Amino acid sequence: MKLNALFPSYVYQGALTKRQAETLNEQIVAEALQLREDDAAGRRWSAKNYPNGYTSYGSAHRLHAISPTFATLQQRIDAHVKRFVATLAWDMKGRRLEMTDCWLNVMARASHHGLHLHPLASISGTYYAKVPKNSPGLKFEDPRLARFMAAPPRRASAPRHLQPWVTFEARAGHMLLFESWLRHEVVANPATALRVSVSFNYNWF
Repeated sequence: MKLNALFPSYVYQGALTKRQAETLNEQIVAEALQLREDDAAGRRWSAKNYPNGYTSYGSAHRLHAISPTFATLQQRIDAHVKRFVATLAWDMKGRRLEMTDCWLNVMARASHHGLHLHPLASISGTYYAKVPKNSPGLKFEDPRLARFMAAPPRRASAPRHLQPWVTFEARAGHMLLFESWLRHEVVANPATALRVSVSFNYNWF
């Protein structure tokens, strides 16, 4: 018997060095709290679309272009994106991916981020700046679920790559990269302390 695994969905895990992360995370958290205070438009958008939390997605989504802190983060992430693209065997036609969007997410208790994808982007990801104990991770959906039709459910003991949902732990100083069509969510935050992350998109020009 020969068993073939086809069409894998890759999720890249990477991290900054401890030295890089310590200083950068402090700066990101400080700017996140200040921006939340100053960004009235972002707070209004968040009240409607991101209950109990704050995101700059609807108001300031190009932070790497206006803040040296996030420009530095972009430089760190660029190297990981390059490695991920090599793994995906994409033919870049002499061009490269560029960060087009970069925004902050501040999750308070009970805040959540519903199931979604990132239209019109190539690679998306999240970098974690502050992750209190018990903070939720990033949960990915098997992209084939809508096509399973009469398929029986998976056993609870099935290996991770056969599960319909897989959650990656959030860790400060670490990042996740994935192809932008892969749907994902963050379940309700049970922690009382704030969880701070940076989300971003890369596009192919």
